[in-house]
Amino acid sequence: MFDRLLAGYEWGLKRVLEYRFLTLCVFRGTMVVIGVLYVEIPKGFFPEQDMGSISASAEGAQDISSAAMWNHPGAMAMIVADEPDVDGVGYTAGSSAFNTGNYYISLKLRSKRGASADQIIARLRPKPAAVEDANLYLQVPQDIRAGGRTGRTQYQYTLQDADLDKLDVWAPKLVAKLQSVPQLADVTSDQQANAASATLIIDRDRAARFGIQPALIDATIYDAIGQRDVAQYFTQLNSYHVVLEVGPALQTDPRLFDKLYLTSPTTGQQVPLSYFVHVDMTKTGYLVINHQSQFPSVTVSFNLAAGVALGDAVTAVQQAEVELGVPATLTGSFQGTAQAFQASLSTMPYLIAAALLVVYLILGVPYESFIHPLTILSTLSSAAVGALVMLMLFGCDLSIIAIIGIIMLIGIVKKNGIMMVDLAMTAEREQHLSPEEAIYQACVLRFRPIMMTTMRAILGGLPLMLAGGTGSELRQPFGFAMVGGLLLSQALTLFTTPVVYLYLDRLSN
Repeated sequence: MFDRLLAGYEWGLKRVLEYRFLTLCVFRGTMVVIGVLYVEIPKGFFPEQDMGSISASAEGAQDISSAAMWNHPGAMAMIVADEPDVDGVGYTAGSSAFNTGNYYISLKLRSKRGASADQIIARLRPKPAAVEDANLYLQVPQDIRAGGRTGRTQYQYTLQDADLDKLDVWAPKLVAKLQSVPQLADVTSDQQANAASATLIIDRDRAARFGIQPALIDATIYDAIGQRDVAQYFTQLNSYHVVLEVGPALQTDPRLFDKLYLTSPTTGQQVPLSYFVHVDMTKTGYLVINHQSQFPSVTVSFNLAAGVALGDAVTAVQQAEVELGVPATLTGSFQGTAQAFQASLSTMPYLIAAALLVVYLILGVPYESFIHPLTILSTLSSAAVGALVMLMLFGCDLSIIAIIGIIMLIGIVKKNGIMMVDLAMTAEREQHLSPEEAIYQACVLRFRPIMMTTMRAILGGLPLMLAGGTGSELRQPFGFAMVGGLLLSQALTLFTTPVVYLYLDRLSN
């Protein structure tokens, strides 16, 4: 088989060297394609994995009672458990605030369910709407998380302002704006500034006429609903606290103050507590105020819509903030994984350029030339194009894992050029062959080892590309980049490298 391939390659190589300008046009076209693909391919951070589980958080209304909140998680758990691909559900209520709850959803084995975790989330998303005054936010836990911040959904964007009132005005506007952005899903925030507030107002004039001090009113209310510790009993094995309070039924009775009486020190008569106090519930207050770097903050959380890359979502959030026209004092920044993605996106071109520069310098030392290392580096263009095309064909983002695969191609693909250039330069020095004869001889002699080493690398990358199972989404982009880059570079560099060698040799002379 190798002999037949070699015979066809020799014939094709003669035609290429005879009409070398065609190959050079292909090489230049490859460079153009690289620029186009770098702009068009979606960019991500780490691929989203299906780990066989889903984490969720529930949020009730800010004026919900603790008893009502305890009923909501159970109702939502029953809705989630009815999903055919869900294996089990566990939940807790009141973990961070009394109106919140957390869910731990385990899925069936991947081989026993017909949908991915993201597809299950899409099916579950509208179902909890049947539970009144509560929302459920779902996300898929990941093996790799950047940053320690967690939210109701996968990604976070934090707003900060020293003026809390300004933050209360603009944060809901940004949330409403982002909810209309098609690239995002499950947009929510941790802002809770509309909680029901009860203000107890004492009529001091009435209390003074009966000789009752405000401290007595305060103590009476605390005795009723404040769980006052009034005594402690000790035994040989334990100690017991005696707590004073009204019965649970009276604690939830809105007419509690009508049933509590105070004895007037001046008249000796008992007067209902409601005669001296009334409750104002017209105002709202903060259930929680979050801070970041000592400033009040509101964190907006979101998931990605189906088929949307993280880079597109980041751009959409920034564009929405610009269109909204937020004040200059209101600063926004991504947190967690989205923040790490921004940092990596800004430094990745410099890292790739540094890697190419190091390779160029290392290759220049043994060849004692500034020109011929460029011949070897010319093989990288087709490998990068092949990797990007393969990622696009299979719908993968240009993630960190894919970029690692592309950088690894630098070491694998440049060995094709090294094999040919090294033998060609040796033939020129020792056999006194012309550059064209030397590169032709090098290509024919190195065809077999180039094909064997490339096929070995491709076969090694196929399991990464094709294997499934839990967490396979993290490995697949590496396999796609590796196999795609090797396939295209193998098809092109065997013909483009001799042409580039001849042109650069002419330039060096």
